[in-house]
Order: sequence, then C-alpha cells, then structure tokens
Amino acid sequence: MVKDITRHIKKEVERELWARSAGRCQFDGCNKVLYKSSVTQEKVNISQRAHIYSFSKDGPRGWGPFVLNKKELNEVDNLMLMCHECHVKIDYNENKYPASLLQNWKQKHELKVYITTGIDISKKSLVVFYGANIGEQKSLIQKNEAIVAMFPDKYPAHENPILLSMNSELKDHDKDFWNTELKHLEAIFTKYIEPKIDEKDPGDFSIFAMAPMPLLIKLGSLFTDKISVDTYQPIREPQTWRWQEEPKDFEFILTNDEEYHHEPVLIFSLSGKVSRDRIYEVTGKGVNIWEVTVPDNFLHNDFMRSKSQLSLFRKEIRKLMVKINEKHPKKPLKIFPAMPISCAIELGRVRMPKSDMQWIIYDQNYKANKFIEAITIGETK
Repeated sequence: MVKDITRHIKKEVERELWARSAGRCQFDGCNKVLYKSSVTQEKVNISQRAHIYSFSKDGPRGWGPFVLNKKELNEVDNLMLMCHECHVKIDYNENKYPASLLQNWKQKHELKVYITTGIDISKKSLVVFYGANIGEQKSLIQKNEAIVAMFPDKYPAHENPILLSMNSELKDHDKDFWNTELKHLEAIFTKYIEPKIDEKDPGDFSIFAMAPMPLLIKLGSLFTDKISVDTYQPIREPQTWRWQEEPKDFEFILTNDEEYHHEPVLIFSLSGKVSRDRIYEVTGKGVNIWEVTVPDNFLHNDFMRSKSQLSLFRKEIRKLMVKINEKHPKKPLKIFPAMPISCAIELGRVRMPKSDMQWIIYDQNYKANKFIEAITIGETK
C-alpha cells in the first residue's frame, strides 16, 4: 500500500520554521538556543520538529482538523521547533498540552521574534508606565499588552518600560494623598524622563497610564506637546490598549455661558455628565461655565477608541484655551474632569505654561461624594 504521507519534512519548511523561531525552543518559558551545546558551546543542531497535531492518527492530539488533508501535517503551521526535553514533555501528557495551547505558544513566540528583529530605528519608542492608587484598586498595566498596542507603528526601545509608579498606601480621600503623589511624580519625572528627553535617543515616548485624572493631567503637562508622545487608552470592549476604528458621526461639543465677568470653570462631561449643581456645590453660582461634551450616544466610559478622536480632542482644546484666556485674562481656571485617561494626559500636554492661566484641577471623591480640589498647575498670572 502507498502511504498517504511520510515523515519527510521539506527543506524549505524546515528553514521557515527555524526563521520563525529564531533558532530557539518554542515551548513557552524555555527559549533554549538550539544550534549549539548549552554545555560546551559547540555548534550542534539539538532541535526537534514537534508536531502540534500528530503525524500518527493515534499519536498525541491526533490528526485534528487535518484528518481530511493529512499532507498539511508536515507544513510549518503544524510544527514547532523544540528541544528534546520539551518535545517529550508535550507528547507525554497531551491532555496538559492540548493543540490550542501549543498553537498559542507558537503564535506568541513567532510574534516576539518578528517584533524584535523588525525594529526600524525610526520606530523605536521609550515605553512609560504610570500608575497611582485609584480608590481601593491598584493600577495594573501589562508589558505584553502595551507591546501589542504599539505594533506595528512603534516598537519598545528597551526590554523594560520606564516605571513612574509609586507604592504609597495612601488613597485619594486621604489628606496627604495629592501633595505626596504630586511631589513624587515631579521627582521621578525629573530623574527618569528628563535625561531621556535630553539624550533624544530615540526622543519618542509611548505612555500607558492608569491614575486619577488630576495626576494624569499633570503628567501630560510635564511632557508638553514639544515632545514626541503617543498616548494610549485602555479600551473596555474589546479589552485592549490597541486603537480601534474611528466611530462614525463623532464630534466634541463646546458650550459656554457667554458671560465673562466671573471666574471661569471648565467642565469635561465626556465619560459621564457632570451636572452644574455638583459644580455650584463647590464654587457657588458666581462662575462662568465652559463645557466640553460629546453627543449623548457617545456619553459613556468607552467612547474614546481611535487616534483620530484623540487628535481632534487636542485640536479643539487648543482653540478653546485661546478663547478662555482671551475672555478671562489673568484669572485662574477651575477644571472638573470626567474624561478618558488619554484625554486627561493630552489636556495636560496642550497646556502652554507661558501663556495659559493657572489651572486648579478638581477630582470626584466618592467617599466625600463631591468634587474636591486636588492639584494646581502653574502660577497665578
């Protein structure tokens, strides 16, 4: 009888498998170099070509979807480059190492190789993580998620991100929280970011942050818009940091009281509606209110989904700040933000320190059940 298939793997398939794996074991967490001895360092091929779905019908994981096309079993999509130890391990306990798990490991390993070997110097970016305590929760940002979000436009310039986080046990309702966090942010920015800005290598930053709005605005003001920065947004559905397609019929709506003899207040009703009663509770009614909002169908905490939306936000806020400065010269601006993370950072970045008035940033404190004054940016003009 003529066999349907043989164990022979074509040379071009083997070459592609080696290229995709960068000559390392694709078992997750092993990554062993397979072209030399780990003991003597002599050049020797210690690799094995492991099948995800088995060459044999009764072998580990069986034929699976290849039952009707068994010739594909020896193609690169069904093969993993492994050391002997890992190859034996996955075949000895097929229930522990199902095909879906091995396919996922193969994909992750090959994506890592593709990203690492494909870096163009013009695409290098310093990854910055910033996280402070938010209420009773701790901010968590995963490095792998950030890398996926940047790809293919940018790549991490270094293996590890720059961490601008602190481990304070204070919460946003504690008396010293804002002053402590503000001083710490300024100190670590001076220590870790300013030298990188001066070096200009690569001179580009990618920011991933999860922190209270006032601190995010302050972070943006430290970077300014003179520095090349990509700000990312945590998206809830689907759960990712990767930008999605721009939604249709999106716009920012700018309104104001058209009376300018009182101190100005700027409300951002973006991720939720901020009622005037909540503002008056803090400021009294003797203020002139400016408001930035979005159409009702976008008024929720997951509307910011694309880079173009964030670009439009910067454009509109720059124009708005010129108007507020013209109508309220030398008066401090009180800001009440209900906005996405990326918008808060970009709000700080568009601030013009030499021409903009002082900003007094408020934060919604859920323990006090009202807005409280959090931080101040800039000096009184």
